[in-house]
Amino acid sequence: MAGVDTDRFRTLLLEEREKVERALGNLHDENPGSIEDEEEETFDNHLGDAATITFDRELDSTLEENSGRMLAAIDEALKRLEEGTFGTCARCGQPIAEARLEAMPYATKCIDCKRLEERG
Repeated sequence: MAGVDTDRFRTLLLEEREKVERALGNLHDENPGSIEDEEEETFDNHLGDAATITFDRELDSTLEENSGRMLAAIDEALKRLEEGTFGTCARCGQPIAEARLEAMPYATKCIDCKRLEERG
């Protein structure tokens, strides 16, 4: 895309990728075992304790899934940079505003097309 500083956006994407990978690493460090392992470590095994453990693990699982999707989106954006299609809306083919790319460098749609998509 003409006018977009691809080096700057590559740097932004790589920095964002590093942050997500660190967050994933922290999630894995905090929860190295399974739910069953953690439940066995609790002393009383009250129903409330088990529920708390399950909730925490489900939350972590959701965060991990979201992080995985974020990594995939970042990798796709890096691929678009290499292909020369970065900053072009996947729906309408128009340029994505630089302000949008600054806020979300892995965006695939311009703000108008994203709004249309969200309305259903």
